[in-house]
Amino acid sequence: MALFKSAAAISGLTLISRISGLARDTLIARTFGASPLTDAFWIAFRIPNLLRRLFAEGAFSQAFVPILGAARQQHGDEGIRPLLDRVALLLTAVLALLVVIGVIATPWVVTLIASGLRHHGRDEEFAAAVSMTRFMFPYILFMSLAAFATGVLNTWRRFAIPAFTPVLLNLCMIAACLWISPHLGLPIFGLAIGVMIGGVLQLAVQWGELALIGLTPRLLGTRLIDAWRDPTVKRIIRQMGPATLGVSVAQISLLINTNIATWLKPGSVTWLSFADRLMEFPTAILGVALGTVLLPSLSAAYAKKDDDTYSHLIDAGLRLTLLLGLPAVLGMALLSDGLVATLFNYGAFHASDVQQTRLAVIAYSVGLIGLLSVKILAPGFYARQDIRTPVKIGVVVLVLTQVFNLMFVPFFAHAGLALSIGLGACVNSVALLVVLRRRGIYRPGAGWTRFILRILPALAAMGALLAYADSRVNWIALQTHAGQRALSLAAIMAAAAALYFVMLFAAGFRPTDFGRPGSGR
Repeated sequence: MALFKSAAAISGLTLISRISGLARDTLIARTFGASPLTDAFWIAFRIPNLLRRLFAEGAFSQAFVPILGAARQQHGDEGIRPLLDRVALLLTAVLALLVVIGVIATPWVVTLIASGLRHHGRDEEFAAAVSMTRFMFPYILFMSLAAFATGVLNTWRRFAIPAFTPVLLNLCMIAACLWISPHLGLPIFGLAIGVMIGGVLQLAVQWGELALIGLTPRLLGTRLIDAWRDPTVKRIIRQMGPATLGVSVAQISLLINTNIATWLKPGSVTWLSFADRLMEFPTAILGVALGTVLLPSLSAAYAKKDDDTYSHLIDAGLRLTLLLGLPAVLGMALLSDGLVATLFNYGAFHASDVQQTRLAVIAYSVGLIGLLSVKILAPGFYARQDIRTPVKIGVVVLVLTQVFNLMFVPFFAHAGLALSIGLGACVNSVALLVVLRRRGIYRPGAGWTRFILRILPALAAMGALLAYADSRVNWIALQTHAGQRALSLAAIMAAAAALYFVMLFAAGFRPTDFGRPGSGR
């Protein structure tokens, strides 16, 4: 139950973050629609976000957290203070240099990620994307230091603040859209201002939480040369090499897809961004929450050489992923029209935009279980400080994803890009699972067949209810009755969830089964 309780706490806070994110995107859709300039903002926002995921939340966290956990076990809380100081200083220096280079090279960076904007007649979009990217580039420095704080806080099992701080970014962007954008010559630029304010606030709040536990890095009293010579820091850097390559596989795929989308119909980047926002709900609430809890827990089990607990943690994560992820797949696929229309079909976001976005949502839903499972299976390697295996698998998946793009984009346009990502995630998760099994790292608990057979009737009943309810509602026609549309969606979702859990209960599931390794036996 400990895994479930910790994940549930993070999921609750992450839910608040995702709700505020949906409110943010709903406001952006209402205000700016799916226009060329909206595409320019999402491209500009994607560049620092891509680097943040690559260097901060991705490679750095995967290399830093397991080594930090092992160092804490060996040296105690006070003994690792110099390590924290030196890692923070080196991270700040490297990222500050990267920001300077990025600001200077912005036009080339935008061309690389969105070459379609250099097409004739799109000069305004390109100029807007360059200006907003240049302005937001320092965001990577703020978020990298916030990722450092997150790694420390998670190792000390203080999950709440890191899970909550993304709300600050969303609130800042909402405020900027409402009160800054109307006063600018280029209103969309107000969103970039909101991003920067949100980045500063996220860093400040997490730094404050470090201060409460007495672990604020002492940057001024630390020499850069000492940081560079520290053997543990060097070990983290060595681990970051393959980790960067591993994370870059997914980010390169995203970069390629963004580039392809800029050559498709204007609005494609925005449709994919909004569909991705809906996909982030289950991936963040379940996948990221479980992954966040699993990595330090797996690292501790590995340090103690407790192979049974290590395997049981992965087993519990996979069962929870299927138990809660499969109904999310049905909800996204069968209620895509209602979800997109209710959230975004206002103001400048028209019925045609709803239809284009829902196609991407349905395509993404195909790979939801794969996306969730990767969040559970990849930490099974990272906690053992084995980053190379996921990298090798990721490179193969990257190539395969581009093969999928060649197959699907000509027929399904932007939805084909989403489908390729989903199928690639499924291949990735299956490959990770096979390797974990072959190496004996993960040994499935008893009762998996019975576990699956118990879920199937509940999924069938839920799917039938969703399909029937969706066929009875004209979501676009309810645009002028936003309250009624929202209540209808909420009622359908609540009824479907209630039916699913009632059927699970009738099949023998109990609340204690959701977090106990080997549940369903």
